[in-house]
Amino acid sequence: MNTQKMVTARRAFALAVLIAASAAVTNSARAQSSEEKRPVKHLVTPIVPDLARKLNLSGTVRIEITIAPDGSVRRTRVLGGHPLLALEAERAAQKSTFEPAAKETTEVIDFKF
Repeated sequence: MNTQKMVTARRAFALAVLIAASAAVTNSARAQSSEEKRPVKHLVTPIVPDLARKLNLSGTVRIEITIAPDGSVRRTRVLGGHPLLALEAERAAQKSTFEPAAKETTEVIDFKF
């Protein structure tokens, strides 16, 4: 019985450490993303593809973009959304421009269709 209590206590301690660590990582990511928010110079509006219009598709596409120090978009990556809409959202993100900054930053943009 004593051994069982020790195992339970160890599990509870491990769970508490895991929760504290994940909270610290989440808070760190939030602080970093709000700190590095780049002002948009020109955000290109994506074109709704004809097929998407015919199928009456709508929704949000989330794109992660890496912005060069000069404000141009260096890389894009689709994080979520319908594949038919994601292609046009990614094209629009690649053509968008941001204010210059001292270093390369990463942002997440949501395009609503």
